Amino acid sequence: MYTAEQVRRLDSLAIGEAGIEGFELMSRAARAVFERSNAAFPDSRHWLVLCGAGNNAGDGYLVACNAKKAGLQAQVLWLTEPEKLHGDAARAAAQWKTSGGESFAWDERGRMGECDLLLDGLLGTGLDRPLEGDYRAAVEWMNTQDCSRVAIDIPTGLHADTGNVLGAATLADMTVTFIGRKRGQFTADGPDHCGQLIFDSLDVPQKILNSVDNSGILIGEKFIRENLPPRRRNSNKGQYGHILVCGGGPGMGGAVRLAGEAALRSGAGLVSVATDGQHAMTVWSGCPELMVSAVSENTHLQSLAEKASVIAVGPGLGESQWSQDMLAACMATGLPLVVDADGLNLLAANPCRRDNWVLTPHPGEAARLLGTDTSQIQRDRVTAACEIAEKFNAVVVLKGCGTVVAQAGGPYSICPLGNAGMATAGAGDVLTGVVAGLWGQGLNAMTAAQLGVAVHAAAGDEAMRRRGQMSMLAGDISRQLHRVLA
Repeated sequence: MYTAEQVRRLDSLAIGEAGIEGFELMSRAARAVFERSNAAFPDSRHWLVLCGAGNNAGDGYLVACNAKKAGLQAQVLWLTEPEKLHGDAARAAAQWKTSGGESFAWDERGRMGECDLLLDGLLGTGLDRPLEGDYRAAVEWMNTQDCSRVAIDIPTGLHADTGNVLGAATLADMTVTFIGRKRGQFTADGPDHCGQLIFDSLDVPQKILNSVDNSGILIGEKFIRENLPPRRRNSNKGQYGHILVCGGGPGMGGAVRLAGEAALRSGAGLVSVATDGQHAMTVWSGCPELMVSAVSENTHLQSLAEKASVIAVGPGLGESQWSQDMLAACMATGLPLVVDADGLNLLAANPCRRDNWVLTPHPGEAARLLGTDTSQIQRDRVTAACEIAEKFNAVVVLKGCGTVVAQAGGPYSICPLGNAGMATAGAGDVLTGVVAGLWGQGLNAMTAAQLGVAVHAAAGDEAMRRRGQMSMLAGDISRQLHRVLA
């Protein structure tokens, strides 16, 4: 993934060092959009391309040329006069005019016939302020039309770096993006507005693409396949980690049960649970593979920790004196630590730095860790995750649409997997168990967090296929882990 500025650098290098003319790149982009759109919407015969300013408009004019040449009924609706375009975009507009293509100004749209496919060539990745005037009106108009929508490179109004909507943004059914994947397409509002995301390198040489460092990597199915810890037939449970899950204050035993079972289903050899005595038996009876202990004093927890390789603390922990004592005891062990839920809230009240730990906040918990509000976190999720990582010297998993994984002084990752059905109570507890369970099998903290996020999200997608989104429970996610880890 790249920032908008990095993609502009790639574009310049493709022209300057690889010797690809700018108009040739624009022509390749237009062909890619035409071919993908024609394949995805084969019954669409009347295409309307909205063209704005800059190279995104040029792409749009050339898409219209491709469609017209293929015998489709194509029209252009422009918001910036073609005569005011410059460079390759002006050349593209002239080519459309020479072809005899039909164009209308925005205020002439009432003269057009109905269309069955809209293509958004209004504005590209350079947008950094809220849409206004005719451009905002055009986006809002597109979103009300009863037809499919394709965004050229990026939906107009979507911030290419943060994934936030700048006032209004095109709701595309499909986005065809070029040269470099933009990180804002994968987090915050990006997935909702991009729809199906298709990437085309435009045949830019790999040496050019490698010449600009990625801002981050995507962690999906390929990452899972390449990073699952291997297993030998000649092995035993003691070689796959002993996870201690600490939490479950009075009335909150379900969270530790979910985390503990998820750790087991993620391959941990042994999982102990330290919880409040009032529901220790309930946790054990629901999952007898867990070794459950009723813990009232931190000295008891310390003895349990002596056998553990990784501790997960926070699910259902609460914020009582018992909770504070349990967190302090976990911190004092020096063991690898996954901190979630109330553990994060307690940490926000008493911040500290530590080696070898993973923090897994949702946006509200992230806001408390940084002393800000949730809207500020969501305004730039990648930056927020990196700031928490630096502040606490931790690997950070910022949960949400396009979960971000960041580490202090290092790169970040975004997970494109997962679905809205995972916005359900207990899903975060399952993630905590998955990360801890994988970490105990010999991975480093960053890889365990990345892999845990991807596995958890993929299991959520499996659950969606079987349960749908509305009825999904956290336990449904845990019960699909075997399909992802098979």
